[in-house]
Amino acid sequence: MAEEVMLLDFWTSPFGMRVRIALREKGVDFDLREEDLSNKSPLLLEMNPVHKQIPVLVHSGKPVSESLVMVQYIDETWGGQSPLLPSDPYERARARFWADYVDKMYSVGRMVWLSTGEAQEAAKKEYIECLKVLEGELGDKAYFGGERFGYVDVSLIPFNSFFYSLEESANFSIAKECPKLLAWAERCMQRESVAKSLPDRYKVHNFLLELKKKRQAQ
Repeated sequence: MAEEVMLLDFWTSPFGMRVRIALREKGVDFDLREEDLSNKSPLLLEMNPVHKQIPVLVHSGKPVSESLVMVQYIDETWGGQSPLLPSDPYERARARFWADYVDKMYSVGRMVWLSTGEAQEAAKKEYIECLKVLEGELGDKAYFGGERFGYVDVSLIPFNSFFYSLEESANFSIAKECPKLLAWAERCMQRESVAKSLPDRYKVHNFLLELKKKRQAQ
């Protein structure tokens, strides 16, 4: 019981996907609890009383919130042979910078998905610019940290599940705009930790379409 690891999550959350990937990279067994976000459990409200949101990592009864904080906690707690963050302080700081940059994509992606017309075009342009900046940082490396799958990769790869929906919504091609980034995503998807943690992009797309219909009906 002392080492019980629980993740309060919802299947389409890219932030929860980060935590799942990190745990699986470390070989940590965990109890995945799917939350009903329209009727949040007393446990979720107790474990995350400030934001009342998923994901929440509960380790030995102690909650940790915010996905990037959770990934860092996992890396420090279960260091092992597969560190996610670099050992060099400067490289570690750079990795944290780029992971924070990735978070910018979420709000921009939401604008692409929810807006129409000129607003959507502006959001799409900004989103593609974000992707190009990340592709520039990736360069010709296998992963953002070099040859080793690490912290920035964990932070970004969950968004691969949403690329198809954004492309369909706003009529653009990530393969055309950022081919190196797409090749990186395909490389990441070959990892068992990633493949097990990311839902099918078409399933995500159908879920988002239904969500959009409900929003429009309100």
